[in-house]
Amino acid sequence: MPDYPTAYDPARVLQHADFKILEDGTIPQRDTSKNVAAAYAPQAKLHLIEKPVPKPREGEVVVHVRATGICGSDCHFWKHGRIGDSMVVSNTCGAGHESAGEVYEVGPGVEGLKKGDRVALEAGLPCGECEICRIGRYNACPDVVFFSTPPYHGMLTRYHAHPASWVHRLPDSISFEEGALLEPLVVALAGIERAGLRLGDPLLICGAGPIGLISLLAARAAGATPIVITDIAQSRLDVAKQLVPGVKTVLVERGIEPKDVAAKIKKEAGLSLGLSVALECSGVESSVQTAVYASKFGGTVFVIGAGKDFQSLPFMHMSVNEIDLKFQYRYANQYPKAIRLVEAGLINLKPLVTHRFTLETAIEAFETAVDVTRGAIKVQIHDDAL
Repeated sequence: MPDYPTAYDPARVLQHADFKILEDGTIPQRDTSKNVAAAYAPQAKLHLIEKPVPKPREGEVVVHVRATGICGSDCHFWKHGRIGDSMVVSNTCGAGHESAGEVYEVGPGVEGLKKGDRVALEAGLPCGECEICRIGRYNACPDVVFFSTPPYHGMLTRYHAHPASWVHRLPDSISFEEGALLEPLVVALAGIERAGLRLGDPLLICGAGPIGLISLLAARAAGATPIVITDIAQSRLDVAKQLVPGVKTVLVERGIEPKDVAAKIKKEAGLSLGLSVALECSGVESSVQTAVYASKFGGTVFVIGAGKDFQSLPFMHMSVNEIDLKFQYRYANQYPKAIRLVEAGLINLKPLVTHRFTLETAIEAFETAVDVTRGAIKVQIHDDAL
């Protein structure tokens, strides 16, 4: 694990950092001297704000962020003000944790990086000193600073200061757009790794949103077969077919019992006893239940999606069928692997970006991301030429 820069001060990205809210409803002129950002605020508000351009401190680089994807968690913080115990409590909190860009300025003590280097940014900064960090599972660090999770400002901004140990250099073959997509890819890779997916395993993916579709690409590269993917929207299943023509799809109709959906899944897979692994990417209670019923004896249901705090599960069915239920919290040690897979051409992320906006039109980008009628898979915000 990289050394954690002890000079880093989490207070630098607290939501109470110095900023001013730009006038709502206006689109500012692009001015690279201004550090514009998008931020959510209490009462389901979303603003463009202006922050000071940061100066790198010991062990840091300042990155000109060129591409940032809008994640479902960003939209959830905007619309609902919280995820679990993390809340937007006052003022505003900057959004964005799927980012890539180029090094703009290098701070003291940084080696191996220079101005102009193209990098992806790993959003979670652990303390590097606790027991969890020492065993390499730094995603569970209790003192982690995760950009865009209140109270810490995110990376959907023009200039962002970041510890050099937590940026990953991009090869020339990977664009900034793809670099920003590495963050959802590492979520999928962490899930596949912890689920124990093996070559030739029959796989169910529940949910054809961005994480589900990226999991589909990664699982295909990992050799899972057959793969069945479900969703409530036929349009997203159509995208899955375009990405992986051999995938089998099941449209989940509202009001259908999970057992009945599971029966359709097993029939589509041609496996009456069920599938070996299920990656549940929605967090919806009925979908988790479906994954359980679609699993064979000794199978694994791995939940990547985030759902409501308390859910009902078919406990005895899981017990008598020895079905393992596992969960994931973010990711650790996945970025180098993700970069290798994309560089080698084993995973093609390019088709996932369906909508692109400028930093100055970030509010419209968020509105597009939450409007199901616009057919967005991944919405990204770019700052000048990619």
